Amino acid sequence: MPHPDTPDDADTAFTADDTDTARRLIAEYRALPADSDRKRAIIAELDADVTAQPFLVSVVADAGEYDLARVECATLLRLWPPADPGLAHRAGRALLAALNDPEEDLVRQYAVLALGPYASDPAVTEALTAAARADEDPLVQVGARSVLEAVGKA
Repeated sequence: MPHPDTPDDADTAFTADDTDTARRLIAEYRALPADSDRKRAIIAELDADVTAQPFLVSVVADAGEYDLARVECATLLRLWPPADPGLAHRAGRALLAALNDPEEDLVRQYAVLALGPYASDPAVTEALTAAARADEDPLVQVGARSVLEAVGKA
Protein backbone atom coordinates (compact mmCIF):
# COMPACT_ATOMS: atom_id res chain seq x y z
CA MET A 1 0.00 0.00 0.00
CA PRO A 2 1.46 3.40 -0.91
CA HIS A 3 2.31 5.90 1.76
CA PRO A 4 -0.68 8.25 2.28
CA ASP A 5 1.41 11.22 1.17
CA THR A 6 2.60 9.46 -1.99
CA PRO A 7 1.15 11.19 -5.03
CA ASP A 8 -0.35 9.04 -7.77
CA ASP A 9 1.81 8.99 -10.88
CA ALA A 10 -1.09 10.46 -12.83
CA ASP A 11 -1.22 13.44 -10.48
CA THR A 12 2.52 14.07 -10.60
CA ALA A 13 3.81 16.16 -13.46
CA PHE A 14 7.58 15.91 -13.64
CA THR A 15 9.28 18.44 -15.80
CA ALA A 16 12.33 17.90 -17.97
CA ASP A 17 14.26 19.82 -15.30
CA ASP A 18 13.24 17.25 -12.66
CA THR A 19 14.40 14.39 -14.86
CA ASP A 20 17.61 16.20 -15.75
CA THR A 21 18.31 16.86 -12.07
CA ALA A 22 17.81 13.20 -11.22
CA ARG A 23 20.06 12.11 -14.09
CA ARG A 24 22.75 14.60 -13.04
CA LEU A 25 22.63 13.44 -9.41
CA ILE A 26 22.73 9.76 -10.38
CA ALA A 27 25.71 10.37 -12.67
CA GLU A 28 27.49 12.26 -9.87
CA TYR A 29 26.72 9.41 -7.47
CA ARG A 30 28.19 6.82 -9.80
CA ALA A 31 31.38 8.85 -10.25
CA LEU A 32 32.09 9.08 -6.51
CA PRO A 33 34.42 6.80 -4.52
CA ALA A 34 32.67 3.85 -2.87
CA ASP A 35 32.74 5.29 0.66
CA SER A 36 31.96 8.94 -0.11
CA ASP A 37 29.40 10.46 2.27
CA ARG A 38 28.26 12.64 -0.65
CA LYS A 39 26.50 9.49 -1.87
CA ARG A 40 24.14 9.63 1.11
CA ALA A 41 23.48 13.30 0.47
CA ILE A 42 22.70 12.66 -3.19
CA ILE A 43 20.17 9.98 -2.27
CA ALA A 44 18.53 12.43 0.14
CA GLU A 45 18.35 15.04 -2.64
CA LEU A 46 16.46 12.57 -4.84
CA ASP A 47 13.75 12.35 -2.12
CA ALA A 48 10.31 11.79 -3.70
CA ASP A 49 11.49 11.88 -7.32
CA VAL A 50 9.74 8.83 -8.79
CA THR A 51 12.05 8.91 -11.80
CA ALA A 52 14.91 7.95 -9.44
CA GLN A 53 13.14 4.98 -7.83
CA PRO A 54 14.76 2.30 -10.04
CA PHE A 55 18.15 3.73 -9.07
CA LEU A 56 17.22 3.68 -5.36
CA VAL A 57 16.18 0.04 -5.68
CA SER A 58 19.51 -0.84 -7.31
CA VAL A 59 21.50 0.90 -4.57
CA VAL A 60 19.68 -0.72 -1.66
CA ALA A 61 20.06 -4.15 -3.29
CA ASP A 62 23.82 -3.82 -3.80
CA ALA A 63 25.73 -5.16 -0.79
CA GLY A 64 28.86 -3.46 -2.13
CA GLU A 65 27.34 0.01 -1.95
CA TYR A 66 28.04 2.57 0.76
CA ASP A 67 26.00 1.53 3.81
CA LEU A 68 24.66 5.00 4.62
CA ALA A 69 23.48 5.45 1.03
CA ARG A 70 21.67 2.11 1.30
CA VAL A 71 20.07 3.25 4.57
CA GLU A 72 18.90 6.46 2.88
CA CYS A 73 17.47 4.46 -0.05
CA ALA A 74 15.58 2.16 2.32
CA THR A 75 14.10 5.19 4.04
CA LEU A 76 12.96 6.76 0.77
CA LEU A 77 11.50 3.47 -0.47
CA ARG A 78 9.52 3.28 2.78
CA LEU A 79 8.26 6.85 2.49
CA TRP A 80 7.65 6.78 -1.27
CA PRO A 81 6.98 3.19 -2.35
CA PRO A 82 6.84 2.80 -6.13
CA ALA A 83 3.35 2.95 -7.64
CA ASP A 84 4.39 0.67 -10.50
CA PRO A 85 3.68 -2.91 -9.36
CA GLY A 86 6.76 -4.37 -11.05
CA LEU A 87 9.07 -1.80 -9.51
CA ALA A 88 7.36 -2.19 -6.14
CA HIS A 89 8.00 -5.93 -6.33
CA ARG A 90 11.68 -5.31 -7.15
CA ALA A 91 11.89 -2.77 -4.30
CA GLY A 92 10.48 -5.29 -1.83
CA ARG A 93 12.93 -7.93 -3.01
CA ALA A 94 15.84 -5.46 -2.82
CA LEU A 95 14.88 -4.62 0.75
CA LEU A 96 14.70 -8.34 1.53
CA ALA A 97 18.21 -8.76 0.12
CA ALA A 98 19.38 -5.91 2.36
CA LEU A 99 17.66 -7.50 5.35
CA ASN A 100 19.53 -10.72 4.65
CA ASP A 101 22.95 -9.00 4.43
CA PRO A 102 24.79 -10.31 7.52
CA GLU A 103 27.58 -7.74 7.21
CA GLU A 104 25.49 -4.60 7.57
CA ASP A 105 23.55 -4.30 10.83
CA LEU A 106 22.45 -0.70 10.25
CA VAL A 107 21.29 -1.46 6.71
CA ARG A 108 19.36 -4.47 8.00
CA GLN A 109 17.68 -2.38 10.69
CA TYR A 110 16.49 0.22 8.17
CA ALA A 111 15.55 -2.39 5.57
CA VAL A 112 13.23 -4.20 7.97
CA LEU A 113 11.49 -0.93 8.83
CA ALA A 114 11.06 -0.14 5.14
CA LEU A 115 9.28 -3.40 4.32
CA GLY A 116 5.82 -2.33 5.49
CA PRO A 117 4.58 -1.01 2.13
CA TYR A 118 5.68 -4.28 0.50
CA ALA A 119 4.04 -6.68 2.99
CA SER A 120 1.38 -7.76 0.50
CA ASP A 121 4.15 -9.93 -1.01
CA PRO A 122 4.05 -13.27 0.85
CA ALA A 123 7.86 -13.50 0.78
CA VAL A 124 8.07 -10.17 2.61
CA THR A 125 5.54 -11.24 5.23
CA GLU A 126 7.37 -14.53 5.70
CA ALA A 127 10.72 -12.76 6.14
CA LEU A 128 9.23 -10.27 8.59
CA THR A 129 7.66 -13.08 10.61
CA ALA A 130 10.94 -15.00 10.72
CA ALA A 131 12.87 -11.87 11.72
CA ALA A 132 10.34 -11.03 14.43
CA ARG A 133 10.75 -14.51 15.93
CA ALA A 134 14.43 -15.25 15.70
CA ASP A 135 16.70 -12.57 14.24
CA GLU A 136 20.04 -12.27 16.00
CA ASP A 137 19.75 -8.47 16.06
CA PRO A 138 17.20 -7.36 18.68
CA LEU A 139 16.59 -4.12 16.75
CA VAL A 140 15.67 -6.10 13.64
CA GLN A 141 13.35 -8.27 15.75
CA VAL A 142 11.58 -5.26 17.25
CA GLY A 143 11.41 -3.54 13.86
CA ALA A 144 9.88 -6.62 12.23
CA ARG A 145 7.28 -6.92 14.99
CA SER A 146 6.44 -3.24 14.64
CA VAL A 147 6.02 -3.49 10.87
CA LEU A 148 3.87 -6.64 11.14
CA GLU A 149 1.66 -4.91 13.70
CA ALA A 150 1.39 -1.76 11.57
CA VAL A 151 0.27 -3.73 8.49
CA GLY A 152 -2.13 -5.89 10.50
CA LYS A 153 -0.22 -9.16 10.18
CA ALA A 154 0.95 -9.52 13.77
